[in-house]
Amino acid sequence: MDEEKRPERSSRQLSGADFAGLGIQFAAAIVVFLFIGQWLDRRYGDSGMFTIAAVFIGAGGAFYNMYRKVAAAQKKDDEERRSARR
Repeated sequence: MDEEKRPERSSRQLSGADFAGLGIQFAAAIVVFLFIGQWLDRRYGDSGMFTIAAVFIGAGGAFYNMYRKVAAAQKKDDEERRSARR
């Protein structure tokens, strides 16, 4: 029989559990900024502009945070694979 060559697994494989909290953090940031925007609208008597702006700011910040975490995990995984090849 031919033996199949399987790629070596690194000591730490990335899994869904590593990123399970990112979705909750993303949603929580949007909800927190939503309430901040609503509070600002009530305080200054605006018709929803603070709410809309705050939701976009919260979503943008949450997306950036998610991107940083995924990029860092990818970089760490790449470094582990390079070191395993040597």
